[in-house]
Amino acid sequence: MPLPVVTLKPGHVQPVWAGHPWVFQQAIAGATGGARPGDLVAVHDPRGTFLGKGLYSPGSALAVRILTRDERQEIDGEFFRERVRQALDRRAALHLPCADTNAYRLVHAEGDGLPGLIVDVFDDVAVVQLGSLGMKLREGLVFEAIDAALSPRAILDRTSAEMAKREGFEPSRGVVRGDPSAGVLAFRERGFAFSLPEELGQKTGFYFDQRPLRARVEQLSRGATVLDAFAFIGTFSLAAARGGAREVTACDASALALEVGAETARANGLADRVRWVRGDAREALAKAGAEGGRDLVICDPPKLAPSRGKREAALSMYRRLAEAGAAATRPGGLLVFCSCSAAVKLDDLVRALALGADAAGRTAVVLERHFQGADHPVLAAFPEGLYLKSLIARIERRR
Repeated sequence: MPLPVVTLKPGHVQPVWAGHPWVFQQAIAGATGGARPGDLVAVHDPRGTFLGKGLYSPGSALAVRILTRDERQEIDGEFFRERVRQALDRRAALHLPCADTNAYRLVHAEGDGLPGLIVDVFDDVAVVQLGSLGMKLREGLVFEAIDAALSPRAILDRTSAEMAKREGFEPSRGVVRGDPSAGVLAFRERGFAFSLPEELGQKTGFYFDQRPLRARVEQLSRGATVLDAFAFIGTFSLAAARGGAREVTACDASALALEVGAETARANGLADRVRWVRGDAREALAKAGAEGGRDLVICDPPKLAPSRGKREAALSMYRRLAEAGAAATRPGGLLVFCSCSAAVKLDDLVRALALGADAAGRTAVVLERHFQGADHPVLAAFPEGLYLKSLIARIERRR
């Protein structure tokens, strides 16, 4: 039976032809064949040439997420099993899992050829996020593919309610297969032992994407005074403490996150090496600046630009944060400045840092640029996939 067809407008074909996995709503000239939300559809150019098959979300700005460019490819159980196997092979090439790290991202949506799906592994538990109605309708095939690849003790669904509402479905949330007691996520990362309660509730439970930067912060922390301004559970703080920092302060607004962080520090023999402070990160930065600054300041805020429409407002916030971060860093010290917003490009972040540092009477010299870890791969044809950008800058008196 032929698939429903989504036809693109002239002038909107090139990105899809070159391998971009998204078809935006404004690029569509029309849909034929009775396509319904969540259906598999064929994408054609204005001349009727096949470009790919994908999952249809007519009520979303991302109207089609393309799964394959092979017209003969069936989107069935074997398709999902093969894509998950390929993702597992990519991680094995990165030596994940390994002796000191048994938690990682297994499926990174578009980067692993499964747009609308995130799978994170926490030792023997797999956690999924379903990002489209089409993927939700095929969740049984997804879970079977995960079972086949990993044989996990349990599979948890942590799809966000907001994401599900946008796509028009009810998320399952909680254990969907296996051990019903698997809500607590116990795992190791870089030798640290973590145990995260279900109610912590951030994305799939942990931010694996900053693993390489955490390792770098650990290297840079010896003998330093450190402020981790948006600490969450304090993964940067723990790295700094283990790296030999003289003093570490972790600040976050969430009492639960700080409680988990403090317990993690105790479990890893670092209870006396980190001071946990509940409060506003901006106030913590201001206080550090008033006290003469810290040797190393980490400013990794939550997503400030969740969409392109929020970009300009986010850039203004990044400039103000850069000003506060630069003022909180002693002259000659290091500022780690991050953005996890795909709408904010690397050049945007660098400019925000330059303007913010100048407003603080400082000059920022960028020494290093970091991105999401290798278990968060990015298609060459999909620049939006490079969402995480981090700068390590030396903060100096204005020249």
